[in-house]
Amino acid sequence: MFKISNNRILAIVLFIFFVSHAAYSQNYKIVDTGQTKFYNNSNEISTPAPGTAFYGQDAHYNGNQPSYTDNGDGTITDNVTGLMWQKSPDTDGNGTIDAADKLTYDEALAGADNFNLAGYNDWRLPTVKELYSLIMFSGRDINPMAADGQTPFINTDYFDFAYGDTDASERIIDSQYATSTLYVDETADGGTMFGVNFADGRIKGYGLTMPHGAGVDKTFFVIYVRGNSAYGVNNFQDNGDGTITDAATGLMWMQDDNGVAILWEEALAYAEGKEFAGYSDWRLPHVKELQSIVDYTRSPGTTNSAAIDPIFNATPITNEAGEADYAFYWSGTTHANFSNTPGGAAAYVSFGRALGYMNGHWQDVHGAGCQRSDPKTGNPDDYPEGFGPQGDAIRIYNYVRLVRDADMTTDIDENKRSLPSDFKLNQNFPNPFNPATTISFSLPKTNYVSLKIFDVQGREVAVLVNGQLNAGTHSVKWQAASQTSGIYFYTLKSGSFSETKRMTLIK
Repeated sequence: MFKISNNRILAIVLFIFFVSHAAYSQNYKIVDTGQTKFYNNSNEISTPAPGTAFYGQDAHYNGNQPSYTDNGDGTITDNVTGLMWQKSPDTDGNGTIDAADKLTYDEALAGADNFNLAGYNDWRLPTVKELYSLIMFSGRDINPMAADGQTPFINTDYFDFAYGDTDASERIIDSQYATSTLYVDETADGGTMFGVNFADGRIKGYGLTMPHGAGVDKTFFVIYVRGNSAYGVNNFQDNGDGTITDAATGLMWMQDDNGVAILWEEALAYAEGKEFAGYSDWRLPHVKELQSIVDYTRSPGTTNSAAIDPIFNATPITNEAGEADYAFYWSGTTHANFSNTPGGAAAYVSFGRALGYMNGHWQDVHGAGCQRSDPKTGNPDDYPEGFGPQGDAIRIYNYVRLVRDADMTTDIDENKRSLPSDFKLNQNFPNPFNPATTISFSLPKTNYVSLKIFDVQGREVAVLVNGQLNAGTHSVKWQAASQTSGIYFYTLKSGSFSETKRMTLIK
């Protein structure tokens, strides 16, 4: 009689399990921020109890704890993300990290093609989402006057790090690292790259040329990465109940934001008291979770939207320059510093323009998708020209989008059964409209999508979507305040599918 060994049965069971769950593999695990201290609106405090003020901040929740392996060959493996990193930005290999190690954006890109380390030649310049996976909010915002005693925002037990090279006339804060992610719009400096600064704990858009350097290219520290090419790629699924599950990260998000700007302490209380869609374990996301849902292919200036997948809804605002824009969103993460009020600011992610007051007017200086910080309390009117060398807009009252850990065995399976079977473009609503209308459409599979608006002469007047979207039902709002009354057409294209519908703007 033919017999199957227990080991062989176990192997078959495991194979079936992994095949059946392959579609839900979490290739984009978010590494915890490493923040273990608690803060009120100004200082470090003891652990807040449930139901008390400041409960629900970053340090209350333990996510995927940072875990690294030093491979002893100049590489570090991140055991959470599956990414392998170059250990040191010492590009010239002289044992000292200084300004001479920095590369221009073009040099950083080209250098990856010829880079060989530890026997690997498949290195790449990291995306901003890959590089941001390394940030640690056990760091403290830099004190520019201090010569030592600083705490950077990267794990220096594993990664080599240096502050700016003051001997080369750099500021101590000049420890910006390059990524391959360019801002789809332009800032005041023109072409802009999103970089991560492990000296001050921020993502900012950096001009590719020096602002006062007569065309001289700006340079950055560089560490290359390899492995897990799916890291940073979301897999959003609309659950049909006002929630969105990201199968790549294992997080469930509220589809709508809270709709009003509030203080950080109020944001924590709002999250801890929220019951929605049958769940009561919503929380204010830590800043790395929040940054994970940024869509760096979108921006107010290029897609007329927030920098987020249109499967989400984002409340429009009017910014400091009087423009239609989108908000900053609070995280539960304190952006600690070396001042007398080390806990006075919290990290936010900007899903709209990140304005600064420079040269006598407000302008986008750091780009939609940057991460900065705001005071937790105060009066925004006290900052009529922003704060800091680039006049960063200070709002203090910011928006909220809540998150919870998804149950990957049920949340995804139930959603999977509800995916559309065909492409479908719906009639806009309302129609006729003034000045805004919403267009929804369905995709049976993940694909590249364009959704464009044309006038009766066939001229393109707006691009609402231009990039890859996941399977599911999506909606996007068109703000037509600048257009004249009349007939307009909108066209959805995805692969071989193309459909056009008509709508009427009446003012």
